[in-house]
Amino acid sequence: MGVLEGKVAFVTGAARGQGRSHAVRLAQEGADIIAIDIAAQIDTVPYPMSTPDDLAETARQVEALDRRIFTRQADVRDKDALQAAFDAGVAELGPVDIVAANAGIAPMSLTPQYQEWTDVIAVNLTGVYHTVEVAAPSMIERGEGGAIVLTSSTAGLTGIGGNTPGGIGYTAAKHGVVGLMRAYANYLAPYSIRVNTVHPTGVNTPMVVNEFMQQFLQADPAMGQAMANALPVELVEPVDISNAIVWLVSDAARYVTGVTLPVDAGFVNKR
Repeated sequence: MGVLEGKVAFVTGAARGQGRSHAVRLAQEGADIIAIDIAAQIDTVPYPMSTPDDLAETARQVEALDRRIFTRQADVRDKDALQAAFDAGVAELGPVDIVAANAGIAPMSLTPQYQEWTDVIAVNLTGVYHTVEVAAPSMIERGEGGAIVLTSSTAGLTGIGGNTPGGIGYTAAKHGVVGLMRAYANYLAPYSIRVNTVHPTGVNTPMVVNEFMQQFLQADPAMGQAMANALPVELVEPVDISNAIVWLVSDAARYVTGVTLPVDAGFVNKR
């Protein structure tokens, strides 16, 4: 029996990358999954984003574990659409115990435009706020506690990012997620709902491993060097972040709240 048997987890950005890994890893520990993803392109994002087929593959992998999964395309920037998706998932699978606010974009490009700032703040910060806001009221009303993990970044603890609207916006948003976490950790503590952040270094996902990101880093070699980890590994794997999330939402971390947890191969410690 897994450590999350009988739980329901709400995961955003679940179609691929870290989000799929979180959904599958939580399911391995016994959780059923409400999996949400935009599964569409945002114009300022230079790399290909997820598709409906990606979201279907997440469902296939979770179902192969004999766990239930509800999937819905929804944009975290649209609170009403996100609420509708959440409510439909709860109606099918039952009340949510776990929230993994993972959806995010990295609109870094060689031809910067102001809209990159607008989009990255809307997805990576406002979208996280929307995710907690749609889930927390039902968790409070249920009265059985719960655990929320917000995905930040090493960019949420350091000044990396580069001098473009998308890069600076990414860093600002990821710092903002820490503020959200700390505020929600205090607000939700009386309801036994714990809130923490995870801070990955570079992760082997399509958001990081693509030709556009490589071009962006090659255009500024100093930034590429600044993004090196302390441990001799270039990228960590999505499951490394998922394992940290499993611990944070499990009873093994029942009194852990309000913490910023780097999963970063020593990146932040170098700074």
